[in-house]
Amino acid sequence: MKTIGYKIVLGLFLATGVSSCALDEWNPSTVDVETAYKYKDGYESLINYCYDGMYYFYGKIDGIGAMEMGTDLWINVANSESGFTLYNSDMNPDLGTLRVFWRGMYATVNYCNTAIYYADQVEGYESEEAKNAKVAEAYFLRGWANWHLVEQFGGVSLTTLPLTETGAVNNPVRSSEQDFYDLIISDLKFATENLPTKSDGERGRVTKKAAYAMLAKAYLQRTRLGDVQENARLALETAEELIDNQSEYGIALYQSDAEKSGFAKLWDGTNNKNNTEFLFLEAIDAIDGRNPENWNRGRTRQYYLMDTRTTGAPWGTQESETWTGRSNSRSFKPTKYLLTEVFEPVADPADTRFKESFFMEHYNSKWEDVTISQAMVNQYGKNPNLVGHVIKNTAAGDETLVRGGLSTWRMGVTNMVDDNDDGWLDGLSILTPNWVMSAADKRDLPFWIVDPSDQFQVDGKWVQPGSNAMATYTREIYPSLKKFSSWEYILDRQQWLGDVPIIRLGEVYLIAAEAALLANGDANKARGYVNEIRKRAAVTSRQTEMEVAVGDVTLDFILAERGRELAGEQTRWYDLKRMGKLTDTYLQATNPDILFFDESKHTVRPIPQSFLDAIANPQEFGQNPNY
Repeated sequence: MKTIGYKIVLGLFLATGVSSCALDEWNPSTVDVETAYKYKDGYESLINYCYDGMYYFYGKIDGIGAMEMGTDLWINVANSESGFTLYNSDMNPDLGTLRVFWRGMYATVNYCNTAIYYADQVEGYESEEAKNAKVAEAYFLRGWANWHLVEQFGGVSLTTLPLTETGAVNNPVRSSEQDFYDLIISDLKFATENLPTKSDGERGRVTKKAAYAMLAKAYLQRTRLGDVQENARLALETAEELIDNQSEYGIALYQSDAEKSGFAKLWDGTNNKNNTEFLFLEAIDAIDGRNPENWNRGRTRQYYLMDTRTTGAPWGTQESETWTGRSNSRSFKPTKYLLTEVFEPVADPADTRFKESFFMEHYNSKWEDVTISQAMVNQYGKNPNLVGHVIKNTAAGDETLVRGGLSTWRMGVTNMVDDNDDGWLDGLSILTPNWVMSAADKRDLPFWIVDPSDQFQVDGKWVQPGSNAMATYTREIYPSLKKFSSWEYILDRQQWLGDVPIIRLGEVYLIAAEAALLANGDANKARGYVNEIRKRAAVTSRQTEMEVAVGDVTLDFILAERGRELAGEQTRWYDLKRMGKLTDTYLQATNPDILFFDESKHTVRPIPQSFLDAIANPQEFGQNPNY
């Protein structure tokens, strides 16, 4: 199946007026803009380039910081993106990743405005319906980009004309958040009415399923601005269009069997490029690397990885082991709330979502066995009887990948046995459970165990160096997000070439559940949708354990359920904002490491100073309050 990625790369050349050998008959560098977009080939190159923006926000730090951090689920290890994670002084108008976000979203809006503006002049389509199906992609992506702009920055500049018509806008004016949502919803409704029901074979091109999902998301988010019941009713109605007509749209939740949960199947690499739950996605070309920035994709996993390079190395972890990723960033780690309250902190839960979302078991990948020494026993408080115990090498290499012909290796390929009958594989080097293990197990088992009692202080904050003898080490060892690490699409320690879901069907069920409660208090309907998601998170023999009663299904329960389902998928900051949880009280209760949250300003981001410096009316346009 083709991916849209390579067409975006081609669109970059065409939309910017650079000739391309791939289309010898079409060279827009020799014609004016009106002529370039008058014909189908040139116009469709412009549509392709409308997709470019998402490639810089999913799988990249610029989107992760803004969309997922500063919430109840994550905190930072190093200083990376501390403005987003801590709301400290680094959250200011000069923050570089914020500037990238602003410019990228407005670039998307401008490309879409251009496509929408010139749509009436385009020739070469066999029918008005065919042309509308194409321009509907621009309407969808403009709605998507404006949604991010208004949620991140509030009522900023709402533009509908391309710069080719207006020239540089030196005196921009602000629009209200309601005005933004009026346009967002109008755009997405046009997309639902005109996009095709199914793709023409190009993976990543938006269809009706994406439009309905984004429209439901927009209606639900708009409830924070008022008219709650009506917006929730519309969100529910829109979500149910997808839920009730799955075969029509070619979508389905993965179902559990006796061996594997549906949630595990969702993230299985063999399902990545043709996933029945992905409604709107960033499509990555894993064969030829024809993507924006070519092979430089999918770096999400490296930002969430524990320290396999130094702290874990005595036990056999290895930064060069490519499955987990490169540990040089170590930017984000889970909160105690995520590990022990959102997820159930027990050894054998019915819910598989923790073990399918995180690397919890790290195996020796050093290409040689690791022998436990007396020094290790002394430092880590292990049983002296373990001196001389061998942790078996589990790495296997020279596995030539299709992508670029690279040779690489990963843990967990060989020696995955339990010859000593202790209940654990003999190559296990580090275990990071989300439950507290007994002192005896931590002493006697032949691997390093770091659990929440080692990682967190009694106040719920992460341990600080010097707070105890091992704190310097245990603060660097934690469960690492693995949703974007399926082996089939590893390129090297950093790049992962799987498709990235932006909205998926599981979220639509949770949108419907939340909307049902807000629209008319229908807890029974909400329970039905929640239980569908929960049951598919367990193998079939344990699905009844996952069902919840009507009285359990509250808005707070749904927020926690969204954490279990969507952790790391760049939705959480928006969830907290919508549900009124971007407050100092809530964040102190769930993420006490956040010390600087200020409700008078931090529910939106600062306007980038580079923008204010470039316009003629910075005082009139104004910085967002209290920045």
